Amino acid sequence: MSMEAGFIGLGAMGLPMATNLVAAGVKLRVHNRTASKAEPLVAKGAVLAASAGDAAASGGIVMTMLADDAAVESVVTGANEIAARLGPGAANVAKLTGNFLIAAALESMAEAFTMAERNGVDRVKVAEMFGKTLFACPVYQRYGEMVAAKRHTPAGFALTLGLKDVELVLKTAGDARVPMPVAVVRERLIAGLAHGRGEMDWSALVLGVLDDAGINVE
Repeated sequence: MSMEAGFIGLGAMGLPMATNLVAAGVKLRVHNRTASKAEPLVAKGAVLAASAGDAAASGGIVMTMLADDAAVESVVTGANEIAARLGPGAANVAKLTGNFLIAAALESMAEAFTMAERNGVDRVKVAEMFGKTLFACPVYQRYGEMVAAKRHTPAGFALTLGLKDVELVLKTAGDARVPMPVAVVRERLIAGLAHGRGEMDWSALVLGVLDDAGINVE
């Protein structure tokens, strides 16, 4: 039986991720505020949902990839079904959770690929291998390619927005008394700003690993 899921937000990051899910055989229900952005996915077999609530209508996994709080608010207030299903504020917490997982993955990939590079192993080949085996998922495939190639423009999700979300993660976790030691990735993002990388894709946080290893990234 094929997996079913909902996907909300088809921007620069969401569309490639949703495309990979459809290609992997997931029966995807998609919703975007600008419906025309869903057309390439519908052509490949995805179902266009008229609202965010419809995207979650049959239950199961529902993923969101939204740029900022305004976009989250637009989705939630436009779909009472999701607010009722998840509860007040849950959509925003889910978004922060997902972005924190991506940030942690970015740091891990950067450290691993740089270790490979320092030992004479082609970092691009390492990324390709793991993207097809142990970590065969959209985040490791798409971001793995960017991290391995040290390519962080054009920005899909700016580094400044990444820092905002990680700081919100720390506040949300702190309010709930949840330690988040991996959120030290915040320091990578701040260092990225100090190096003038704020308008690059937030995956540019990984360039800090190369800085620390003495590898020229300019």
